[in-house]
Order: sequence, then structure tokens, then C-alpha cells
Amino acid sequence: MVFDVGPVNLLNSRFARLPMKRPPNILWIVTTQWRAQACGYAGDPNARTPMLDALAAESVNYAQAVTPHPFGPFARAAMLTGVPSPQNGVRDYFDPLPAGARTIAHELDARGYATAFFGKWHLGQRDPAAPLVGEAHAKTIVPPAARGGFEFWEGFESGFLLNDPWLHGTRLPQPERQSGYQSDVVCARAADYLWERRGADPRPWCCVVSLEAPHPPYDAPAAGVASRASETIALAANVPRGEAAEARARRELAGYYAHIEATDRAIGRLLLPEANRDETIVIFTSVHGDMHGAHGLFRKGWPHEESVRVPLLIRTPGEKPRRDDAAISLVDLPALLIAKIECRESEIKNEFAGISMPSVVALPQQGDRVWHGWRAPTRKLILNADGSPWLYFDLARDPLEMNNLADDPTRADEIARLRPTWPRP
Repeated sequence: MVFDVGPVNLLNSRFARLPMKRPPNILWIVTTQWRAQACGYAGDPNARTPMLDALAAESVNYAQAVTPHPFGPFARAAMLTGVPSPQNGVRDYFDPLPAGARTIAHELDARGYATAFFGKWHLGQRDPAAPLVGEAHAKTIVPPAARGGFEFWEGFESGFLLNDPWLHGTRLPQPERQSGYQSDVVCARAADYLWERRGADPRPWCCVVSLEAPHPPYDAPAAGVASRASETIALAANVPRGEAAEARARRELAGYYAHIEATDRAIGRLLLPEANRDETIVIFTSVHGDMHGAHGLFRKGWPHEESVRVPLLIRTPGEKPRRDDAAISLVDLPALLIAKIECRESEIKNEFAGISMPSVVALPQQGDRVWHGWRAPTRKLILNADGSPWLYFDLARDPLEMNNLADDPTRADEIARLRPTWPRP
């Protein structure tokens, strides 16, 4: 069945097309499991991210950005369509992006753009019985009709192979193994494509570069970047001390930050030749974060800050760098991008950003329930599937979410007033 997202597609309903001069190119870099806190410019003492720090100094830093759904396929579908899950057709971890879903690629194609996608897709038809890690999913073919409308596509479905990835697509009919660190390989191939099309195609371009790092396995080699000594890792106060969670968090974070450093370097190599400041909008973000031991939890699917907050930098020609504390979600990005290329007001004025998990992903350590709620820069309310309060945090006073106020009788009236603002999924 073709899934029709037209009636709820924000790209179709919110913006009329306007005449314009040649619009800017777009370089959209998406990573996986890179939480907002894990950047040098965000103040993380563990993170060595000189390339992103330099980009942040020239960008609007959306410091309160969140993923709409802290799990890969749900977030990717929402980010590309501008429609949250499950309304976009992705309710379950193994649901593919529906054939009728209209994405940012379709919108930009209609505006005269050449569109290209490189790297991790994670929205194709997968075999739930096949191992998640390894060549089975890495070599799964994504047919042209299932590539989200991108004119040029070269990537892989999933597989979590941070080294020597398998790629297929427009110029690779069958999967071929590429030698090297995945972030280096994907960034280099994207840069080569953009270089080759110079002078051959007068159209503006949008190139999405989707990287798997710093996703587990955290102990995988990171392009020569050595893992830190676990005892040197600075942990936040919400990671329980003296328990198994602390030892595991230190061990995994040692590899996590090595992959962050290696991927920052790969991104820098892509930015240098292609992201001309006068011609190109550059976006950097991640589809979700990782708990890394906060509150004794790991991985994603949880509504806590470490899982839902993501980095979001946007460098636009002529726009002054600044910090923006608006409530923004990745689901807002297509509409925001269209506004930017049409030179219209693009400020985000949301009072809050909706966040949810539309289903439970039956994988170890992930979020344990269906939930929905919203996050403002100063408050967060999370409801169970039946609408009962699960979590309520005063983020202004308690940014590490150490004090759950959901059962505080003095907050009952406040919670009751806030609950109707979120529509049930």
C-alpha cells in the first residue's frame, strides 16, 4: 500500500513557493548517537572536536535542539519528511519509509535542486530475523524507488560496520566493500561527487551525508585515534558512582570519544573543499544521543536529556553566528531549510518541542515503554501511553534531571495544565 502523507506534510501545507535568485547549496551532515553534550563547543572536557568547534563559531547554534524520537528509523523518517512518527508511516523499528512519503528531496527537486544522499539510510526494508550487526543488513539493497526521492544515492541500509563499509547505489549496482574508516569513506566519496559535478551541472545542490559514528560498537577501531584511559573520562553527576554503571560508562565513553574525534576529522575534510561560505548552507546534527550511564541507563529510546538532545549547527551565508535557545526539533528542519533558501523569516517560535517513542524496540538496554511528551528549554513533561505522568523535570533548576517532580503534589495543578498541550499519538 502506498502511504499518503500529503495531508499532514508540513512542507506542502506551510510554505508557498516564491520566485528567487539561484538559491544556496546545502550540505547536511547527520551523525548517529552523538549527543548534544558531547562537543567541545558545548563544554564537554572529553570531546576533541576542533572542526565542529570552528563550524560552531560561524553558525547558529541551536543549543536546545532535540530529536522528535530518540531512535534511528523514527527520527530519520521525521527529519526527512517534516512529519513525526508514526504519522509518516514508521511506527516500528523495522518499518521502511513508505513509498508515498514526500521528503525534503522531493521539495528541493521541485525547486530546481540536484539532490544526493551518501551513507547510512536505515529506512529500507530489512529482514528482522537477520543479525543487526554485520554484513546482512550492510549489504541489503535499497532499490531506487525506496531512496526517498534523492536523484543520486550511494549508501548502505545499516549493519553498524564502522570500518570497511559496504556501499551500493547510483554508481554501484551491487554492494561493494570499501576499505577504511566509515566516516572517512563516506565523506570522501561525497566530496568526490561534489567535485566531479562542478561545472557539469548549473543547478544548486543538496547533499545529505549520513554517518553511523559514534554509534556502537564503541571498541571498534577509530581511524588511528586511540581510546582514552577510562579513568580519565569526566562523568556527569547523574551517572551513579561506585556501581557497575560507572565502570561500563567509563569503558564505553573511552571508545565513544575516540569515534567522535575521528569523525570530527572526517567532517572537517569534507567541509574544507566543499562548504564555500558564500554559496552553501551547512547543517550538522545527529538523529539521537546515548544515555552512557546517566541514571544508570544506556543507549537510547529514553526521554532523558542524554538521549533526546542533539547537536544542531546551521551556517547560512550572510547570517551572523549566535546561540539560539528556541525549542526546536529535527522534524522542524525541512520547513526551516525551505524558509532559508526562499529568504523568508526562519526563526523557530515553538513554545515546546514534541518528543515521543511510538513503539518499544525489543533490543537490549533500550527504552522500555511507549511514551510521549514535550520539552521546553526550562521544563519537560513525559507521559505514559495511557496519558499518566511519568517524568516531570524543572530543567532550569535541575538540568541533570535528578529530581522527578511527576508525583510532587505541589506540581499537580501545573502538570494538569500542561498535559492537554500534547496530542495523543
